[in-house]
Amino acid sequence: MHGPLNTDAPVYVAGHTGLVGSACVRLLRRRGFTRLVTASSAELDLRDHDAAERFLRRHRPEVVVVAAARVGGIAANSAAPADFLSDNLRIQLSIMDAARALRVPRLLFLGSSCIYPRDCPQPIHESALLTGPLEKTNEAYAIAKIAGVTQVRSVRTQDGLPWISAMPTNLYGPGDGFDPERSHVLAALLRRFDEAVREGAGSVTVWGTGTPRREFLHVDDLAEACLVLLERYDGDAPVNIGTGVDLTIAELAELVATTVGFQGRIRFDPGRPDGTPRKVLDTGTIRSLGWSPRTTLAEGLRTTYDWYRTAQEVRV
Repeated sequence: MHGPLNTDAPVYVAGHTGLVGSACVRLLRRRGFTRLVTASSAELDLRDHDAAERFLRRHRPEVVVVAAARVGGIAANSAAPADFLSDNLRIQLSIMDAARALRVPRLLFLGSSCIYPRDCPQPIHESALLTGPLEKTNEAYAIAKIAGVTQVRSVRTQDGLPWISAMPTNLYGPGDGFDPERSHVLAALLRRFDEAVREGAGSVTVWGTGTPRREFLHVDDLAEACLVLLERYDGDAPVNIGTGVDLTIAELAELVATTVGFQGRIRFDPGRPDGTPRKVLDTGTIRSLGWSPRTTLAEGLRTTYDWYRTAQEVRV
């Protein structure tokens, strides 16, 4: 148990322009943190080990949130596994090596639920890590994230620093990426169904069979969980962050269709990969610390769609 963070302490949120990092920055600002440290990828290439160390030495953060990563859905992961592995390993090593050299007292590394074996028991407990083969479509990304968890544990063992790691489930919300080649399933569906409505299409095709089950967490709920962990958790095991509730991709597609007002036919393409058959997290650890999600999927989809439409209008 660490207690409340000092709101006057410098806090570095790596990846602050992304989905997770931007949510963390919004929350910290609302909570009165006055010395947030950020840098865009144009200002600081976190794959550059020396540049990252110079940056951290200049700002000397007391808290670091590692939310920077190269991310993408099944298509992106399958097309560029070497890039996903190399970029994420370099980003993590750059930040954590620099933080270790400065003996930053508090660091939270954010991984992903894809670190767990493809066919492990459901809901997935943190102890399932490294107990079986990974899902092939995102193996490279998962191995990079497993390396990050191992680095946190190793620093705790060797240097005695109380660093921690967390594994969020599938995320969505304001700031999500909607690029058709790189987006995750929920954002991809929102875009596809929205385009179908605007173009008057009679049907929408969804990748896979529609049978895999997935869990979805609003990114603002994740940000709340991150702060809870920074203030209340000190352990070497990664902590799952999710809702503990899942649904099929077919059910998700129906919910997205309702959200955007699509009334046509939903088709499935079994020739496209399904990914892991089921992935829902055991959230007992984070709930025992006093956190629980606040945003229902229906409500979160509505607000995310509103954000997406506004962003589209701004671009036009």
